Formats: sequence, C-alpha cells, structure tokens
Amino acid sequence: MKTNKMNYKLFILFLIILFTSSCSDSENRLTSEEKQEGWKLLFDGESTDQWRGYNRDEFPTKGWYIDEDGNLCVSKTGGDEDGFGGDIITKEQYENFEFKVDFMVSDTGNSGILYRVREIEDMAIWQNAHEYQILDDSTYIDMGNMDMNTHLTGDNYDLIPSIGRYSKPLGEWNTARIVLRGNHIQHYLNDNLCNELTIGTAIWDTLVQRSKFNGYPNFGRFASGHIGLQDHGHLIKFKNLKIKPLPSSFISIFNGENLDGWTIYGTEKWYVEDDLLVCASGPDEQYGYLATDKSYKNFDLTLEFKQEADGNSGVFFRSSIEGTKIAGWQAEVAPPGLYTGGIYESYGRGWLIQPDSTLDRSLKMGDWNKMRIYVNRNHVITWLNGTQMVNFHDNKIGEASGSIALQIHDGGGIKVKWRDIKVKEL
Repeated sequence: MKTNKMNYKLFILFLIILFTSSCSDSENRLTSEEKQEGWKLLFDGESTDQWRGYNRDEFPTKGWYIDEDGNLCVSKTGGDEDGFGGDIITKEQYENFEFKVDFMVSDTGNSGILYRVREIEDMAIWQNAHEYQILDDSTYIDMGNMDMNTHLTGDNYDLIPSIGRYSKPLGEWNTARIVLRGNHIQHYLNDNLCNELTIGTAIWDTLVQRSKFNGYPNFGRFASGHIGLQDHGHLIKFKNLKIKPLPSSFISIFNGENLDGWTIYGTEKWYVEDDLLVCASGPDEQYGYLATDKSYKNFDLTLEFKQEADGNSGVFFRSSIEGTKIAGWQAEVAPPGLYTGGIYESYGRGWLIQPDSTLDRSLKMGDWNKMRIYVNRNHVITWLNGTQMVNFHDNKIGEASGSIALQIHDGGGIKVKWRDIKVKEL
C-alpha cells in the first residue's frame, strides 16, 4: 500500500516537472503554426544578438539583462528617468509588419515600444517614432498629478488614447500587438483593439501639432525602420518578442522586360536593360517623358532611381502631355543642391515647395535612391531614402488627375536608371 502511494506521488511529481518544463520550453519560441505563418523570433531567451543600442553599434553593457527565467529586462534606476542602459533597437528594419510581445510592468513602471525608428544623431528615439505606451496605469492614475489621456498602456503615446482599458493587474503578463500596413497603425492589448490611426491624414497632422512631437519634422515620417524598446528607468520584463513581415499592397507598374503600359513622348531614349528602366539624352537633347497609359488620382508611389550622369529628372503626377509639353506636378529628381523631393508645377506657378537644404544629405548621388510620393486629394508628401522631404496641401493639385510620368531634362548628358516602380491606389 505504501509502495502504491509512493508511486502515485512520484507520478504526480513527474507530471508537474513535465508540465513546468513544457511551459518553459514554449517561452521565447515559435510554434509550428507561427512558423508556417511567417513569424520571426526576435529574442530566444538566451542572446541579445538581434538587438543593439539606439545610435550605438553594440548592445548596452548595463541597464539591460536576461534574468534566470529567460526574460529580457530593463533595470530600475532608482529615479533616473533616462535609465542606465538607454533605448535598444532591432538590428533589422521593417516596413509593414505585425509585432507582438509579452510584457510585465513593475510598480510605477514606464516604458514603450517604438517602431519605424530611424537613428538620428543627437536626437532622442521618441522624437522620430510612434510609441506604444507601456505603464503601471493604476499607480499613475492614482497619483492624480498629470493628464493621463494618451499616456496609458496601449495608447499611441501623446496622440490618441485607447478606446478601453485592457491592462491586467500589476505583476501579470500582458500581450502587446502592433499591426502596421502602409500608413495605417493598429494597437492591440491582450487581443483587444485599442486604437488605430493613419499617418499623413488631416487628423494625424492635427494630433501631431497638438502633441509634444510638434516641432520635430521627422516624427512618424519614415516608411520603414527599427523596432525599439524604451529604457525609462523602470523595471520592465519582456518575452516572446516576435514579428511577422507583411506583404506590400503595392502593384508593380514596370515589368522589367519592356515598356508595356507606358508611352514615350519626345525623342529622348527610354529602354529596358538588365531588368532596369533607363532614360538617356538623345540627339535632340530636349525634354522627354515616359508616361503611364493609366490615369492615377489618389495613390502611394514608390520607386528607385540611380543618377549615372547629370541625373536631372523627375516624377510627374496627375499630369497630361501634348508632344513634349506637360501639365502637372513634378517631384524633383536632381543632382545635389537642386531640391530633390521638392514639388514643381510645370507651365504654372513653378516651385510650390522646396525641402529644407539640410535634407539634401539624404540623396546618394551615383547610387540607388528610394523615393516615395503620397498624393491623396490635395495632400502631397514625398520621402527620399526614408526621410520626409516635403508635406503640404494644395487645392489646385486636389482638383486634378492624370498620368504618372518620368522626365528626362533637356540639355544633354543625362542618364538615369529606374527600378521597382510600384503604386498603391488609395
């Protein structure tokens, strides 16, 4: 009888050990279903190889550590809001993605998840990237000495609050999830949708102008970037950090083989070579255009260009062409110092807006550059290599529609290569 009781106790102990072990093994791992869905693990519970410090080449030597349970932790500093280690970011950058992480907040804990982070010298991480707020909500609400609207867990920090409060009690694990497709952001907390916001809209502009981010021209403007975790001087634990890159909703309008879907205007040279679209000055050395046969009104356009010679060119939108006379608006592509990313109105008002001269450093002459042009009603934004160049509204642009057209400038000696020309209609 005693033997049977002993065997039963040993069996129960075996089950407990087995259960504990299986639970532990499930942390910081991808399930078979997640692997099939394309999720990637950003932290395995043992190494920080996929992370480094913001504006640093290495991972912080203090302030961040892995505890005995395999959690990634940021230390409490005893009142220093800046933290011992500083903010950390993923080594990889992401454009469209779904990100999720489990986190546990300590008493008075304060941190955040930042995304599409770009490293800018002498600028704090929060000054250029949206933030998913992480906070000990109850403690800060009870303090009663500050406005907590847009500052609680799940909020898009200082921009828009959650529609409800979904945090679990202090000491329990919560799950944050961020979904970012194009310009559209969604924050989830414990499987509840907290808020959603679209970058670049009139509503977004108004929220930014009313926030602490007003005055930071790069805030939220980057089309891709790192994932960041904030060191705010409070103990926060993280585990199960996972990301799933999402496919682009953009459609290619250059097939890499021929000029189907496009029409040449003028005598300058337009041809396909090694899967690239090439424009070069012809014998007449006049203006030339390659325009889409389809008309586009509201769209998000991305393309890459490489200026091999003079490089004076441009991307027209909502345009119409007769011979080599074009009516429309040009996002400038030009050599350094000539306002690449600015908007010029052809045969009309001329320059509508030029980027700040300091942004010209974003141009990589003789190398591949990525340009993005967002046109929605009367709103136009351009980016060059992830840096926002201009952002403005114009009623005359808002009334028009027409083709997308690539330009070659007159004067001769010009050669520009193009690739990955993609558009998403809005």
